Amino acid sequence: MRVAVVRNDDHTGVINRFGQPCPEEYHLGGEVEGVLAALQEGGHETLLCEGDKGLLAALERFMPPGPQARPSGIVFNMSSGIQGDQRYTHVPAMLEMAGLPYTGSSPLGHVLAQDKVVAKKLLRDGGVPTPNFRVMLRGTESIGELRFPVVVKSRLEDCSLGLQLVHEPAQLRHAVEETVARYGQDALVEEYIEGREIYVALLGNEELEVLPLVEQDFGDRETRIYTLEDKIHTGVAELQKICPAQVGSKLATMLRDVSVATFCACQCRDFARVDLRIDRSGQPFVLEINAMPGLGTASIYALAATTAGNSYSSLINRILDVSHKRYFGIGIP
Repeated sequence: MRVAVVRNDDHTGVINRFGQPCPEEYHLGGEVEGVLAALQEGGHETLLCEGDKGLLAALERFMPPGPQARPSGIVFNMSSGIQGDQRYTHVPAMLEMAGLPYTGSSPLGHVLAQDKVVAKKLLRDGGVPTPNFRVMLRGTESIGELRFPVVVKSRLEDCSLGLQLVHEPAQLRHAVEETVARYGQDALVEEYIEGREIYVALLGNEELEVLPLVEQDFGDRETRIYTLEDKIHTGVAELQKICPAQVGSKLATMLRDVSVATFCACQCRDFARVDLRIDRSGQPFVLEINAMPGLGTASIYALAATTAGNSYSSLINRILDVSHKRYFGIGIP
């Protein structure tokens, strides 16, 4: 099958440089190449494309319409966008308009997952526990019943961009102002949950497969948060992951149930990762859901999948197969 992998690496393919630029340029290192190699190992003909103004023309050449204008290929979407609002929706929206199937969530799913405030409201409405929060622009707004310490983060960005742990009101204004100024968006301020951090990788649609739970081992680190520096491997000490996480059967069931509920509430598709904290009483809280989690060979998602017995290549091809079945009712022949 023809499979086009779409990414955003070269940010010059736009008409104007206008709007909030995408700050996520580092995360593609080796990830796209790994996915391409896995798809080729699965026997697919591949093309690497930029998710920019030339995308649809490149795709039309690579996968021209078949009989009755049926798609002759599928897109493996790895695009994070170039600029403007809700960047993760841009390529999926283009593909929807052009009538091209693709992996992962729809524009709506990406909006609901990417906007942390909307996601948390959906979770609350569905009875899924998530930390108490406020949305701030200045840092001088009332915090209501929020208890310190609190975590300040950008409302729409991923990868811990803007993440700060604040212990007292005097620090809050500066942290909020810095986040708003840097990312041009509201700051989400939520109660910090002291406890274990667990990641739940999900695969599928109607019947979701919950892959083995992954726990972040913070060791003896005083500040127990997973920072941007940790994610791009520039921190002082490399953090380790534990998979499968050692949790009791009752708690594991609870973690799986709330993760599946989160996936459904945010209308995700095909695959996603839910990040949670477990407080000292054993209560899990959903921090966020990633509708496009990292798929590098050393990623959390890949670790969960390989622990379940998948090779990295089979994981990537399973994601493709799940997407194909969602569109066409059958897996890839």
